[in-house]
Amino acid sequence: MEIWHNPSCSKSRTALAALEAAGHAPTVRRYLDDPPTALELLEVLDRLGLEPWQLARAKETREAGIDRPREPDQRQAWIDALAANPRAIERPIVLTDDGAGTVARDPETLAQVVG
Repeated sequence: MEIWHNPSCSKSRTALAALEAAGHAPTVRRYLDDPPTALELLEVLDRLGLEPWQLARAKETREAGIDRPREPDQRQAWIDALAANPRAIERPIVLTDDGAGTVARDPETLAQVVG
């Protein structure tokens, strides 16, 4: 299990604490310090079943100047923009050992991941 973690984010801290309290020992990727490549983002998007604009944080996207249409032909441009601006990536992302993943922001989703 891996968590893409931002220690400045309360939801990310909550998710990590819940995983650890449930006995999980996730690999912690501080994705602001170790930004994902475009290829890694593509793989994570596939695992999550999301489009890149669905993984983008609105405020940080605006601040980074990412202003692209949310259209299939812009998918790679969005991925490249998120890779170049990791603050704009939603958090926390939890990738499970079975190849699945989720954005564990809300308590219900987190509870499903924690088990």
